[in-house]
Order: sequence, then C-alpha cells, then structure tokens
Amino acid sequence: MELADSRNMHFWLRFAGAAALIALTGCASEPRHTFDAPGPVETVAVPSGEEEPSPTRLSPAETAAATARAFVGTPYRYGGIGPDGFDCSGLVYYSFLQAGVRVPRTSADQYRATRSVPLSDAHAGDLVFFRLERKVSHVGIYLGNSEFVHAPSHGGTVRIESLDNEYFSRHLVRAGRLDLN
Repeated sequence: MELADSRNMHFWLRFAGAAALIALTGCASEPRHTFDAPGPVETVAVPSGEEEPSPTRLSPAETAAATARAFVGTPYRYGGIGPDGFDCSGLVYYSFLQAGVRVPRTSADQYRATRSVPLSDAHAGDLVFFRLERKVSHVGIYLGNSEFVHAPSHGGTVRIESLDNEYFSRHLVRAGRLDLN
C-alpha cells in the first residue's frame, strides 16, 4: 500500500470513529421526548376478568444498564464521568443520571448506598463490587447472565466481562441494589 493511500485510510478510520462517538454522545445526552398520537386513538375493550396489556417499559436500573452497554468501547479516563471517557464509578454515575437517578460518585459511596443481594437474585442494573488493594475500589453494572459492563482501568475501554472469569470471581465482594423507590 502506498503512503498516500495509508494516510487516506487512516484519516477515514479516525473520521468514522469520531462520527460514531458523536452519535453515541448525541443519543446519550438527548432528552427523552414523548409524543401524542395524532388524531383519535383506538381503544380495545378488555373482557372482564383480564388485565389490560401495558407497554413494556424499562425500569431506571434497566435503563442505566442499557446506557452503560451503549458506551462499550469508550476510553477509560481517571475521574471521567462521560460521555467521552469514564472511570468505573463515573460510568455508573453517568448511566444512572441518564435514567433520571442521582447516585453517589465514588465506588465506595456507591457500595454504601446499595443493599446486598445474592448474585443469583441480581437483576440488570444492579451493581457489582470488587475488592482491589484491600478495599472496595471497583464497580460495574450487572447486565444479567453473569455479565457486567465496566470501565476497567487506565489504557482500557468500557467493556462487558463475565463474572465467571477467574479474576473477577476472585475479587467480587457482592452485588448491590440501589433503592430506587
């Protein structure tokens, strides 16, 4: 490949990456809109004794989990609260803020703000805490099926990991649930 072609390809790869980041940032920071249906809305009679079907809505915790998942690939940044870089607790903070919930900023404070739940009862949006260097110092958002999303460390990117991984299973302290009522 000639040098000019290599530079051109490098430019377009960087351009595509920047465009993707801008798109993610825009999606994450846009306010939610609700729209009224134009004109009359058809209603369906529900036979007596049956519940009326309701649209599926994500809970704030599920919304936070989906938000964090959308940032997979975003660079780790110490002290970062997004959307262009996150540390572990910053990813949790930002994701829940997008779901309309303010949580503490640090992993230690997030740990104290949750109640312990057995991992077998963990739901998408619960937090998973890890002990590194003798104290709880890492947090991720549980996605279900033993997977969680987190901002791992300097030089890394937001990614999805398995709690079945030996490293994470050895350092896992507990799953915790925020009281969102």
